Amino acid sequence: MEDAFAYCAELVRTADRDRFVATLFAPAELRPALHALYAFNSEVARTREMVREPLPGEIRLQWWSDVLGGGREAEARANPVAFALVATIERHRLDRTALLELVEARGFDLYNEPMESIAALETYARKTSSAVFDLAVQILAGHAEPVAEDAGIAYAMAGLLRAFPLSVARRQLYVPAEILQRHRVRTHELFARRQSAGLAAALAEMRAMARAHLAAARGRLTGVPKEATAALLPIALVRPSLDRLERSDPFAPREIPAWRRQWIMWRAARDPARIAR
Repeated sequence: MEDAFAYCAELVRTADRDRFVATLFAPAELRPALHALYAFNSEVARTREMVREPLPGEIRLQWWSDVLGGGREAEARANPVAFALVATIERHRLDRTALLELVEARGFDLYNEPMESIAALETYARKTSSAVFDLAVQILAGHAEPVAEDAGIAYAMAGLLRAFPLSVARRQLYVPAEILQRHRVRTHELFARRQSAGLAAALAEMRAMARAHLAAARGRLTGVPKEATAALLPIALVRPSLDRLERSDPFAPREIPAWRRQWIMWRAARDPARIAR
């Protein structure tokens, strides 16, 4: 079992560096459970990168759904991430339904269908990003009430804007179609990587939405137990990420250097009021 959790820790360190750094502020005895959750999230989120066609991706996601449903026990024991995740679910009584919904939501990533509406984007972010934050809070504090809905949506939107060049290269759009239509952005021009006043306005609207969700998160996060702070530290990166994106070429966004990302989370760990500032 220790080898499985060690594998998860290394996977998170390489695939989700921000969350790995955040776990360093959690009690040592609870870090393996966080690593298991975050490794699972990374595995599912990277499904499209690991397959060439949607069908193998669907099969991969269905495998995770089967594992979460209590099936494929022998295969799950042989997979270090699945083994560690199942053990974490049982120890911390994590909501399997939330995890199943996360897997289902990630099915959207496999196809080039547009994100039709703002509501669809918020639902996608809630079932993926928000769910991971809430489950991490439960691991650290036993707090099973959802608290990170708006924070998770803001975090997801900032991440999708950072990944905008990659999604455009894949001919995949997470910026809702209703926003693009409102600003008269034509998809063929977008896929040709043409900048326009309409595109700038569309992305500005999405950044404003992320900021609004971050502002809404402040009140909800004040009631989170202090011992759960480490689960929420990556949220502290949302505002500075949006600030940089506002000054960047959307097809070549400016990233926050790794050392500064760590410093921002360190300051938030010392003063949790900074998390959703």
